Parts: sequence; structure tokens; C-alpha cells
Amino acid sequence: MSAGWTIQLFAGLAERLGQRRIRPQWPENELTAGQIKRRLAEQHPEHAELLAICFVARNQEYAPESALIGDDDEIALLPPVSGGMTDENHPNSALSEDKRYEIIEGPIDPGRTLSRVSHPDRGASLVFVGTTREWTFGKRTVTLEYEAYKPMAEAALASIGEEIAARWPGTLSAISHRIGMVGIGEISVAIAVSSAHREGAYEASRYAIERLKQKVPIWKKEIYEDGTEWKGHQLGPWNPLGSLDGTEGQP
Repeated sequence: MSAGWTIQLFAGLAERLGQRRIRPQWPENELTAGQIKRRLAEQHPEHAELLAICFVARNQEYAPESALIGDDDEIALLPPVSGGMTDENHPNSALSEDKRYEIIEGPIDPGRTLSRVSHPDRGASLVFVGTTREWTFGKRTVTLEYEAYKPMAEAALASIGEEIAARWPGTLSAISHRIGMVGIGEISVAIAVSSAHREGAYEASRYAIERLKQKVPIWKKEIYEDGTEWKGHQLGPWNPLGSLDGTEGQP
């Protein structure tokens, strides 16, 4: 017998609804992702606008609106993930050699991330480091707080690595992203890439950070001197099922 519907919530959505999990009493054992969102919008009309731009994850994979979801699936409702700027747990431990895509707490060592892509056949290697900046459009940031749907986020990072390997054959990548509090000047993400030639390394590194913003379920809370704000995707309509060229991915 099914235990009933349980839906995990994250970041600003969890704050809005005041809980990390909701257990709606729906009689059906199966609904589409779109139906789940519409049901929740009916139950929480004050948050309907935010719910409309969320994505449903089924068993740690993004589900299109038409996908059937069972009440025994692992279900999460994901608000837009942490994107780039527009004009408007546990201590970090030693990593296994084969774990090149990770979500961690504690400081990131970019040298360690870079070491995971070193290879005698690759003559070019680089590491991109993203840090917390103090001022954004005249507002002073005190610190950032990152949150992630960890198992799905690590799988999404690994899928970015697969995309890079397919687009730039022979290129190797590694990505480390920090969660929790990240102070001014501290590293939130390190992306390492190695390739036979420098052009591929530069292109793959840029591709990795843009795809990370687009599809990986990581959220960022800006903590200012005068308040806080969850920062979601800010690069246009959020579509983690799409690609960087705007085409739809496979559901």
C-alpha cells in the first residue's frame, strides 16, 4: 500500500510555504507534473506565480509537464535555480579520485579540483573560480548562503561533464560547488577543464558555468546589510530541459 504523496521543497519556495515537505491528501495514485503544480497552486493561490515557474523532479530527474508521477516516486518541486547577474552538513573531506562532480560543505581547494583533470595527453588545463563579491548594483552583500538538492545536483553536474566530453572529444572536466555560508571573497564554485588544445579548454569552461546556472538545482540567498533575497535564474525563462541554444532536451 502506498504511503501517499510527499513533495520536497527547497530554497525560497520552502520559505514561502513555511515547510520543507508537504503531504497533500490527493486520492489519485498518479498525476502528471503539470497537474501536481496546478493542484498546489489551487491550495496555495498566494504563491501561484512562483509555483507556475517551478519544475517537478521525479526520482532526481527533471520531469516535463506531461510526465506521469506516482505517489511512490521521490518528488521534489524546484524553484528557478541560482543564475547569473543581469542589469536590472558535513566538513569537506578528502575526495575519491573518481568523484569529479561534487557538492560540498567547507572551503573549496581549486588545486584539488584541477588535479582531477590532469593527464599527460592534455596539454592545456585551466580552472575557473567563482567567489562572493561584496557590491552588486550599489547593494552591499554581507555573505551568501547556498542550498542544493544534493543527489540530483551532483548527477546534473556529471551530465554537464558528459555533454562537454561529447562536444569537445578528449576534454576532461571536474566541478566542485560549495553549499552553506560563503563569505566575501570565498570560493563558491571551481570548474577545472583539461584538453589537448587551449581553445577547447576555454570553450568548455564557459559552457560548464552557463549550463550549471541553467540546470543544476542549486539556490543562492543574498544576505545584505538590510535584508535577504533568494536569487533564482536571471537569464530568461528557466528551462532546465532545454539546451544553451534554446532547443528542448529529451524528457
